[in-house]
Amino acid sequence: MIDFYKTIDGQISKIDGLEKNCWINVVNPSRDELLNLIKITGVDADFINAALDIEEISRIENEDELHEKLILFDIPMVEKENGNTIYSTLPLSFISTDEFVMTVCLRKSGIIDDFALGRIKNVNTALKTRFLLQILYRSATSFLQYLKQIDRMASSIEQELHVSMRNKELIQLLGMEKSLVYFSTSLKADMATIKKVSRGKYLKLYEDDEDLMDDVIVEIEQAIEMSEIYSNILSGTMDAFASIISNNLNIVMKFLAAITIVMAVPTIITSFYGMNVKDLPFASSWIVPAFIAIGTSLVTTFWLKKKDMF
Repeated sequence: MIDFYKTIDGQISKIDGLEKNCWINVVNPSRDELLNLIKITGVDADFINAALDIEEISRIENEDELHEKLILFDIPMVEKENGNTIYSTLPLSFISTDEFVMTVCLRKSGIIDDFALGRIKNVNTALKTRFLLQILYRSATSFLQYLKQIDRMASSIEQELHVSMRNKELIQLLGMEKSLVYFSTSLKADMATIKKVSRGKYLKLYEDDEDLMDDVIVEIEQAIEMSEIYSNILSGTMDAFASIISNNLNIVMKFLAAITIVMAVPTIITSFYGMNVKDLPFASSWIVPAFIAIGTSLVTTFWLKKKDMF
């Protein structure tokens, strides 16, 4: 999908084709769309394809001859899978030229959709640096929002685990821990990229953009700190519940061992009287051996109880 937008009379509006100072929004394009886009824009194909590889890392590239700049960074994504909420990250590329800007992403993102639908105020596609910083700021705030959601979900699952240890909740906690690792890794890479942008070497920074740049850096730093804190808490919680599960298993095994001992005592006694052994006391009566077996079992049970085996 390829859409063209431009700020007209202070409002971002969809346009029919390529114009000066427009924004080209590219989402999961087909091969034909890619070829046509390269043809009409002249942008380096590697720049466009960069964000279409989910494994690409955050970075900046500069093509001096074509006056093209690529700023690649990760944005947060949330999806529903089998009724579960999955948090992950996805590369987004911001390509700046003298004539227009372009964003390329492998999937639809709520961050980009907010810009396309005019939900973000004071967006001007002609101000390329400010437009990039606004996207970065929106991405950073989305990271923080999703981190808070993960923390709330983890707390809710932890309360459920206090009542009943089930594999479902443990698997959900494991998925959240993995999401936090993705977030932390992506945020640190994004921070390195943002600091390169802040030097003004790749994109010209204006005085009006300095406050926004500072806000972006503060939000990213806060998100990094939160992701590391939540990851440490979740990791500790998982270790604690693993120890609890192991301890519960030991308690069950100890109880079963005690029951086995209690049941084995009368079996041993009665087995002597079941064999053809001469001169056993009370061999002529079944009542006395029965009472001996029951009494021995009660004594054994009392002794095991004192040893805290039950």
